[in-house]
Amino acid sequence: MYAVIQVGGTQYKVSEGDVINITRLPDSQGSEVTLDQVLLLANGADVRVGQPYLKDVKVTAKVARHAQGSKVRAFKFRRRKDSSTIKGHRQKLTVLNITKIAA
Repeated sequence: MYAVIQVGGTQYKVSEGDVINITRLPDSQGSEVTLDQVLLLANGADVRVGQPYLKDVKVTAKVARHAQGSKVRAFKFRRRKDSSTIKGHRQKLTVLNITKIAA
């Protein structure tokens, strides 16, 4: 059984026991999170698609920790101007353990 959920504008395919990195949530470490924006639920040959969400399906996850993503560098180079700029960014992430998909 797996589900496609939407968190913060990004879609994830999850099943029970998966570990996913999503954009930072305000919940504290160790707390339970209920994700109710479920777009699709597949259980073998039975596939249910929401319009846009499935109302009776919820995904429960536990916040494992808060982390930072890998460094992303933006490099600008202006030819013949003796000018270049390097900017770096690390996205703040939350690591979730998917515990239950309730239909």
